[in-house]
Amino acid sequence: MTDTTHTRKRSPTLSVEDFFSPPERAGATISPDGTRIAYLAPWRNRLNVWVQDVEGTGEPRCVTADETRSVYIYSWTHDSRWLLYLQDNGGDEHWHVHRVDPDDPAGTAVDLTPFPRVRASYELLKAQPGKALVQHNARNAELMDAFELDIATGELTLLAENPGTVVGWISGPGGELFTNTLTAGGDVEISQWDSATRSLRTITVYEGRDYPLGIHPIAVSPDGTGIWLGSYRGSDRLRLARLDVATGEETVIDSHPHYDLGAQIMLPSPFIISERTGELIGARYYGERQVIHALDDEFADVLSRLATLSDGDLAGISCDDSGQRWVVSFTHDRDPHATYFYDHATGESRLLFRPYPHLDPAALAEMTPVTVTARDGLDLHAYLTLPVGRPPENLPLVLLVHGGPWARDCWGYQPDVQLLANRGYAVLQVNFRGSTGYGKAFTQAAIGEFAGKMHDDLIDAVDWAVKQGFADRDRVAIFGGSYGGYATLVGVTFTPDVFAAAIDYVGISSLPNFMRTLPDVGRRFLANNWNLYVGDPSDPQQEADMLARSPITRVDRIRTPLLVVQGANDSRVVQAESDNMVAALRARGVEVEYMVKQDEGHGFVNPDNNIDLYHAVERFLAAHL
Repeated sequence: MTDTTHTRKRSPTLSVEDFFSPPERAGATISPDGTRIAYLAPWRNRLNVWVQDVEGTGEPRCVTADETRSVYIYSWTHDSRWLLYLQDNGGDEHWHVHRVDPDDPAGTAVDLTPFPRVRASYELLKAQPGKALVQHNARNAELMDAFELDIATGELTLLAENPGTVVGWISGPGGELFTNTLTAGGDVEISQWDSATRSLRTITVYEGRDYPLGIHPIAVSPDGTGIWLGSYRGSDRLRLARLDVATGEETVIDSHPHYDLGAQIMLPSPFIISERTGELIGARYYGERQVIHALDDEFADVLSRLATLSDGDLAGISCDDSGQRWVVSFTHDRDPHATYFYDHATGESRLLFRPYPHLDPAALAEMTPVTVTARDGLDLHAYLTLPVGRPPENLPLVLLVHGGPWARDCWGYQPDVQLLANRGYAVLQVNFRGSTGYGKAFTQAAIGEFAGKMHDDLIDAVDWAVKQGFADRDRVAIFGGSYGGYATLVGVTFTPDVFAAAIDYVGISSLPNFMRTLPDVGRRFLANNWNLYVGDPSDPQQEADMLARSPITRVDRIRTPLLVVQGANDSRVVQAESDNMVAALRARGVEVEYMVKQDEGHGFVNPDNNIDLYHAVERFLAAHL
């Protein structure tokens, strides 16, 4: 392992606020007409959408005004006339689609899906600049129906009612509708909606167990004759394929010899699509770092020029209709999302902003890819971050466990990792079996292994760090959110002697209760994820096994200091999951620190809450490690 972190001068102590205050700017995109740039920046300590001319000479204008919750998801309409954004209520994930006028900053946002307790999403239609495909569940809380939205008027026209099997709708360029459907046998079916007969025509069927979260990514070609998707058919690796709409024949377009197509939900889309033509011009793959394959000669030239701007991984990409003006950002382990403007016609490029200009990359810690061999011989890919300027030996270690579990850790800047390293902790992030991005066999190795081999992988990673000399065996903490919170609770109940401290962030304590309280829109579509990997709580025998793998049934084994963190509006892991664990511990007379934020959901969004959380994390770890 090569790492220069310990040879550099010890970095100054940075405050929690340095890492978790709102960025000065972030999330920039260029308008399709190439004249303006939109970005996120604070307004009343919440991120809102701002707009400025592309030259940066005019005064920036704030065009949204949400002072209760930060805005994160927005986009220009294809005609550059409007901005659309999603917002929920305090983290409850009842997303509404809102419209704002960038030419009228004094105007108010219009809620285009004004239905109580609705969950909505939108897809802009390139061939119809004033329209969008909107999906929402106002008719039936468990099912998403498809509507055409007239963006200017707000009129919603029903296109298709969900027959009960459709996971999601995909729009074609001529208004065609395609679906990602779960069959009765649990397989994934790609179909086309016939509006005349109001029925689905099957195009092809994929083996369901290969796609725990459905087929992603997926998009329709600009001529409507093909569907691009990530496919495992005939391979352990996820490859870029084209599905012929008429015949159902699949053709592999592109692949990487070692890496999966980067299909993780939280990463940038692996499809890079031309704003001008709608054609697929690039594909992203992830191993230790990101690799982009250019699928178009012009984009290959653009990509080579963009690569000169930063030694990070290309993250956010937006381009105008001409294909010449680009706004891009880079993820980097020590320089978060520096954002640039590039004009391909002139070769001009300039730094637009660094989101956290006060953070000196030289003072931050390097994230180094490492490989851990599990006890059964499986290779586990991981990242080790060591504090700057300290000998890399006998350090207190924080095992940071990702959520999902159908997700993965990637190389890049993370404020929690950098805070911990700045405080002198080594940080280890391991892609345990069940993580995605390492082939379907690696993911499926987790079937039936909750609190089993999935947890063994984490313990094997700790043992590796101790054996390598990086970590002090007696000063190891475990910290994770969502599935990572469950892993934390498994750590202190199944292996209570390993960890000196534990932080459970929106974690599962009872697998049956968790599955019974999942959001309505997810309950029909569990066959290839929770039901396959964990079980069906309606079956008494399976429920008994799930309870045996649930930390709530082993509370009497906990002797590790525990911090529990929860959002009151969490719709994925409801507050009862944390309340029950804390109540059971306190009934035994065990002291447990419990933080609940009333205006948050499944993971904190608002800066003040994150600052409170990480002050508590800092104090807790200092006391116990």
